[in-house]
Amino acid sequence: MSEPLLLVALLVLGPLLLVEGLLARHELMAYTIGRRASAAPLPPEVPYARGADPGRPPDAYVVYLDGIGKRRFTDTRDGGQLVKAVIAGAPELRVLGQVQPYSPLAAPLVGRPVWDWLRRHAGITLFLHNVMQTLVAADGRYRPLYNQAVGGQIADQLRLAGYQPSSGTPVVLLCYSGGAQVATGAVGELFDQLGAPLVLITLGGFHNGANDLTHARHLYRLTSANDWIERVGVWLFAPRWRLWRRSGWNRALAAGKVTVHALDPATHVGPQSYISPTARLADGRSYLDRTTATVIEIIRRNCTGTARGAGQAADRG
Repeated sequence: MSEPLLLVALLVLGPLLLVEGLLARHELMAYTIGRRASAAPLPPEVPYARGADPGRPPDAYVVYLDGIGKRRFTDTRDGGQLVKAVIAGAPELRVLGQVQPYSPLAAPLVGRPVWDWLRRHAGITLFLHNVMQTLVAADGRYRPLYNQAVGGQIADQLRLAGYQPSSGTPVVLLCYSGGAQVATGAVGELFDQLGAPLVLITLGGFHNGANDLTHARHLYRLTSANDWIERVGVWLFAPRWRLWRRSGWNRALAAGKVTVHALDPATHVGPQSYISPTARLADGRSYLDRTTATVIEIIRRNCTGTARGAGQAADRG
């Protein structure tokens, strides 16, 4: 990039980043003074969960935490294809996709008058907003409050979807990109509120490695050698470095709680991404098919029969 273009980029993005940084912190401060409702109301057409019949205990509840493109209750980077594929392939699960991982106030960006105006006139600000929220969530000064806020939001939505605290039914946090920062941070709050067995599946997970994973049963890291965005996170955050032995991430590694699944040659985003329905493997499956199958296999290995066994134990008691 030439110097004039670099200067223009800095002049444009500098003020935007400053404003976004202030707005990201404003949401967290608003949460701390009690301006967040106990649970975000959903539009009538959006269910609290999809999949298994709510009249019987599912084998697990799956909470999907999308990457930084999340703006609505319903939108995802792939139009919901991964969530739909998981529901179709594993009808024994109940899946939630409405959680707002980049809002301590549990409110989507779309529908706020200021953000609707910005979406029409300066769409990049929506992207930057969620980027800054991810950085706030990773900042040691704000991380405990952010973890509490979004962990509480997830717990609220699980209850509304039929989750019974202390039931023994597993909760799987399936997260894409920056959603991993939120998921790892929510572990403590979810365990405190629900007493749930927690399993994490990160897909190209971008997180700082500082969050305590003591109460997570296991974390499955789905990654690819071609995912440079995830590698930036590993390089950028010191708690992900091996020499930072007491970080939450490295303690989880030492405890044998992290399993890596390579999904080469997928990329983080684009037509060759993990969730691409068009990119094909040598066996003819799409990248989306492979990712879905991997996710379902992990969930079934960890969760099948767990909820049923807990319910039978409660009946015997």
